[in-house]
Amino acid sequence: MGKRYHYDSHEQLRAHLADFVSAYNFGRRLKTLRGLTPYEAICKAWSADPSRFRSNPLHQMLGPNI
Repeated sequence: MGKRYHYDSHEQLRAHLADFVSAYNFGRRLKTLRGLTPYEAICKAWSADPSRFRSNPLHQMLGPNI
């Protein structure tokens, strides 16, 4: 049986759903990227040709102290 959540408002439900979908899409490995997540594909493209980017994508990664 799955977890059940209680929300005090419809906005809390929307926020939780948006967070879930965002995390799912970020972590999903895509066939068009040859099994890489979108973030991994960006990092791979940056390491191959950094001149295509304005900033290092590794600096955009969220850390444990956020």
